[in-house]
Amino acid sequence: MNPDVSAAADRIRPHVRRTPQWRVEVDGRPLVLKLEHLQLTGSFKLRGAVNALLTAGSPERVVTASGGNHGLGVAEAARLLGVPATVFVPVSAPEGKVRRIEAAGAKLIRHGDTYAEAVLAARETPGFYLEAYDSPDVVAGQGTVAAEVVQDDPDVDVIAVAVGGGGLAAGTALGSGLPTVAVEPERCCALHRALAAGEPVDSEVASVAASALGATRVGEIPFEVLRAHDVRPVLVSDAELLAARDRLWEEFRLAVEPAAAVPFAAWLAGRVPGELACVVLCGANTDWTP
Repeated sequence: MNPDVSAAADRIRPHVRRTPQWRVEVDGRPLVLKLEHLQLTGSFKLRGAVNALLTAGSPERVVTASGGNHGLGVAEAARLLGVPATVFVPVSAPEGKVRRIEAAGAKLIRHGDTYAEAVLAARETPGFYLEAYDSPDVVAGQGTVAAEVVQDDPDVDVIAVAVGGGGLAAGTALGSGLPTVAVEPERCCALHRALAAGEPVDSEVASVAASALGATRVGEIPFEVLRAHDVRPVLVSDAELLAARDRLWEEFRLAVEPAAAVPFAAWLAGRVPGELACVVLCGANTDWTP
């Protein structure tokens, strides 16, 4: 395991859940589901937020910007560590995520039509700015998900994750040492565009999963990690990811948000290699009726 991920695992252990893994069979094929949507706050984002705050020495105030899940992770991390938090969200942020951020005790400010506009406003606010994904401490924290996967199911030979800004995918590559399948919606694919261009570039954000995967460009730090590791980029359509979300509910009674179903959609479509894949179900912060 990468030493930064190992240190992060020790650091965050008192504050986060070690989420379960479930071996299932789908269409006659074995699969491991990492149930990270059962994490505190309903998302993996808590891990990176806690690690970054602890590494920073629990600053006097933390500020961040988020489409939802990262803000909720920061709000809860701040509450756990006794740090006041301010979270900027775009006006389009889903009400279910906004409600939960406020319930965790953070000061919530709606600003701008996009995540990028919320970031600009947050960076002008006094306090320790906690990056959503473009931070080595955040990436290391997210890598603890994959570290648990290989510890609990050592015969897993590939891990598939959803990609927004790239923090979880980069952490997965570092924390597992396994081939990583980085899955994005077709119209929300900052990593694909970055790999094609050879550097992070602005990208379209137009997917039903955009509230969680809506980074306009992949982070510089995650991009360098992903480019240096055995990462396979894959795209799925909105129709495929919504069908995958519904199937997780129908077959397993797992209620996840659209972004969390993205890697499962790729696996169902045969775009994830390996004999025994693990699909990370990364979040469940959505309001929907099965």
